[in-house]
This record gives sequence, C-alpha cells and structure tokens, in this order.
Amino acid sequence: MLQRIFSTFPSGRPGAGLLLLRGVLGVTLLGQGTEYLLKWHDLTSLMGAAALVLIAISALLLVGYLTPLASILAGLASLSSAVPVISGPASSLLAAKPAVAFAIAIAAALFFLGPGAFSLDARLFGRREIVISNSHPPSDL
Repeated sequence: MLQRIFSTFPSGRPGAGLLLLRGVLGVTLLGQGTEYLLKWHDLTSLMGAAALVLIAISALLLVGYLTPLASILAGLASLSSAVPVISGPASSLLAAKPAVAFAIAIAAALFFLGPGAFSLDARLFGRREIVISNSHPPSDL
C-alpha cells in the first residue's frame, strides 16, 4: 500500500531538485502562515486556523513527511489564497496570480514525483535491502 503512495526516492541531483522544490514551497507557506499570525490584531478564528494549517503543511514539506498528502494540501491552500475566502493581509506572498500558479505547479510536481531520497518519507518508507543468509539452521532430528 505505501509503495503505491511513494513512487520513487531518487537521490543525487534529482533528489536535490526535489529537496529544493519542497524547500521553496515550504518556506513560502511558512512565510504566509507567519504573516497571518503576525497580524494578530486583525486575527479572526478562521484566519488563525488557516495560519496554523499553513505552518503545519510547511513543516511537513520541509522535513519531507507524508509528502503526497502535504503537497495536495499545499496546492489547495495556495489555490484558496487566490480565491478571497479569508480576508488576509494585503501584502501576501501569494497575492499575485503567477505566484499562486507557480505554487500549485510545484505542489503538483511534488505529488507526482514523490519526496526524494532526502526526506523523512524515504527514511521511513523507502526501499529496504533484505539479506537472506544461505546457511541452514541445525536440525535436531
């Protein structure tokens, strides 16, 4: 089941590229959530919940844990910032439509490509080498 969720865990330059994509999207969402929290005098309960969700998603992306789920949530969070459901700060990191499109494209790429070798997902759910010894246990018969 988990092998179907995580397609591959590339290392080397492809893994570094996936780490870079996770880092860029994670830092962007972390900045967006922090910006919501810093405007505490205008903070509503819905905006506070959105800030905490953005910070949680960014933490998942930055460490590379449950990356397919986190990338779907990141894409939806980026899309929701384009549609003014929550009245956030005027100086938003995702205020421009191209920034939202780039964030959604990065989230989709992470969903389709997987977390990469430099992630907690790879450490927990990556391929394992199973060594079967050739020796037989002594028989008591």
